[in-house]
Amino acid sequence: MHRTIFDTPVVNTVLRGLSIGFLKLSGWEITGHLPDNGRTCVLIAAPHTSNWDLPYTLMVAFALRLNIYWMGKEQIFKPPFRGLMMWLGGLPVRRESANNLVAASIEALQNAQGPVQLVVPPEGTRSKVRYWKTGFYYIALGAKVPIVMAYMDYARKQSGLGPVFEPTGDIEVDMAAIQAFYAPFKGKNPDQF
Repeated sequence: MHRTIFDTPVVNTVLRGLSIGFLKLSGWEITGHLPDNGRTCVLIAAPHTSNWDLPYTLMVAFALRLNIYWMGKEQIFKPPFRGLMMWLGGLPVRRESANNLVAASIEALQNAQGPVQLVVPPEGTRSKVRYWKTGFYYIALGAKVPIVMAYMDYARKQSGLGPVFEPTGDIEVDMAAIQAFYAPFKGKNPDQF
C-alpha cells in the first residue's frame, strides 16, 4: 500500500486535532473504535450519497486514529489531482471495465505491512441503487479479515464504527443482516439511499 496522509508524521497529528475540533464544533458525535481483530479489515462506507462523504470520512478516520484506504472512481484521480487523491488514501477503480479488483484487494490486504482499513462503499456510487455490490464481502472473505460496519448518519450527526461482522460464506443471509444494520441511517441526500 502506498504512503498516505494517515502515516505522514506531524501532518497526521495536526489534521487529527483540526478534524476533532471541526466535528465537535459542528455538532457531530463520533463513536466506536477498532476492535483488536480489526487492525486490518474492510470498512463498509454507507450510506454513500454525496461528495461530502469523503471529507467527513477523512475527518472521522483522523478522530478514530484509523489508517484508511478508500476506493473511488478513476475519474477523480486524473491530473492534476491524482497525487493528492492518492495521498488522501485513494485507490482508483475503473467501474466501466471488468477487472480483478476483488483479487487485487485481497492480495493488498494480505501483504500489507501494518494496520490497514479498506473503505468500500457497497452502493458503488452516490446514486440510488437497488442492490449493493458484493465486492466488500468477497474481499473480507478472501483476505480472512472482519468487516467493520462504519456509518455516517447526517440526520443525527453521528458517525463512527459499528459492530464487527464476520462473513460466514452465506452471502444472502449475511447481506440481509448487514443491510438491516444500515436501514436507520440517513445519508446527506437521504432519497438516494
